[in-house]
Amino acid sequence: MDTTTPAPRCVWDLKAQLGEGPVWAAAEQALYFVDIVGSAIHRYVPETGETKSWTAPRPPGFLVPVADGTFMCGLKDGLHGFDPATGQFTAQAVVEPDRPGNRINDGYVDPRGRLWFGTMDDGETTPSGALYSVTRAADGALRIVRHDEGYVVTNGPALSPDGRTLYHNDSQRQSIYAFDVHDDGTLKNRRVFARLAEGYPDGVVVDSAGCLWVGVWGGSRIERFAPDAQRLAPVPVPARNVTKIAFGGPDYRTVFVTTARKGLTPEILAEQPLTGGLFTFHVDVPGQAQACFPAREVRELGREMNTRS
Repeated sequence: MDTTTPAPRCVWDLKAQLGEGPVWAAAEQALYFVDIVGSAIHRYVPETGETKSWTAPRPPGFLVPVADGTFMCGLKDGLHGFDPATGQFTAQAVVEPDRPGNRINDGYVDPRGRLWFGTMDDGETTPSGALYSVTRAADGALRIVRHDEGYVVTNGPALSPDGRTLYHNDSQRQSIYAFDVHDDGTLKNRRVFARLAEGYPDGVVVDSAGCLWVGVWGGSRIERFAPDAQRLAPVPVPARNVTKIAFGGPDYRTVFVTTARKGLTPEILAEQPLTGGLFTFHVDVPGQAQACFPAREVRELGREMNTRS
């Protein structure tokens, strides 16, 4: 693991209200992320510095790549396809229609192609949030399973390199949970992996060595934990609300950091004016590649080929 403390630098001072959910799109060599409060999706290309933004119809909690080059996006009301070529959103599935005060928050696709995401109370007071997984059935339909609930604010999730442990944050309780993951995607044995004493754990990502990188809301830093929960040296970030990181670049040794201005006073923003910007730094230990969610067309094509053979 790294023995020196990285020094993040701001590469896009876009002053996002709630920058979140960075994800590396390897096919484009570009970083995508969302601004939940700003109802926007952003793209940054490190090689050229090019930036582009799209307006979402409702607050986006996350977006993850799909195998056909599009994205799956969690909006406030459910899962939607997003095509950056056209800027169009296509409804895929409604989530929690019986909980109108909730919204979708953070998401992640594991190496088996399962999408994991959480929901939360938009008012951040009621424990109405839950943890879900989504798989693509053979007929292209989405199968959504609720695994755990009782959260006010969910964040994460992410899996260990061996795929046997899922980490998920209970942000309001300042807790990072670990679950055992079975081959069929069921979760067992929820336990507290680590707790923060200052600030709130936001998004969590696991690198190729199994270490956790946790954005700290209200903490101006990224916390790091070894697989055995030993606390490693944190990474200071010149922004009060650090939300999440993503590993990217050709070798996955470039770290991208999203931050947020939401809820901060003018005095704090004057002290840390780059809050809300996108930051980056380099590390020695690479991250894990972000897997793609299966495309409906890919599954249908495979089924047709099997029928013809």
